[in-house]
Amino acid sequence: MSINSKTLVVAGALAAALSAAAMPAAAQDAKEKCFGVALAGKNDCAAGPGTTCAGTSKVDYQGNAWSLVPTGTCTTMELPEGRMGSLEPLERDMAG
Repeated sequence: MSINSKTLVVAGALAAALSAAAMPAAAQDAKEKCFGVALAGKNDCAAGPGTTCAGTSKVDYQGNAWSLVPTGTCTTMELPEGRMGSLEPLERDMAG
């Protein structure tokens, strides 16, 4: 491989890496926070007062705990007993 070919390969790899880094985070992973869908201890973060973060929800479907879900699926997920996910914290199923 000639020096010119190597230079082009390195430049192409660098350009690809920079274009991926320039993409907004939402476009890279297409996830959104969805409140009230996590099982106890399986939330990604924000489990309300008395909890620290990931894995600290106390009850299933705790309204103030969120999990990352594919963008656009939060409010249409099928949950038990007519529950719905929400893009905002909920006041249902709170830890006691």
